[in-house]
Amino acid sequence: MEQSNPKNRDDFIYPHARYYGKVKPENLVFNANLQEFTQKLSIIANLETSGKLSPEEAYNQIEALWEQLKHSKKMLGIGHSPPTDQNNAF
Repeated sequence: MEQSNPKNRDDFIYPHARYYGKVKPENLVFNANLQEFTQKLSIIANLETSGKLSPEEAYNQIEALWEQLKHSKKMLGIGHSPPTDQNNAF
């Protein structure tokens, strides 16, 4: 019997998709956070579907994950235009 490689198992359970967006450090970090969010969301949804979590507990956990993702977006400055110097406008 073949032993499973822990790295292969982790790649299977926690897959990461390649990033195709504009390559900036904050975008890469947010993308990693977003992928982690979706993986955890999927696990919570499956636990609720199988009766291991109540709907209320699933909702609370998802809400907490969402708040973490929003905080990450805000701290990384995703979606905000860089400040422009209005005094040097022509």
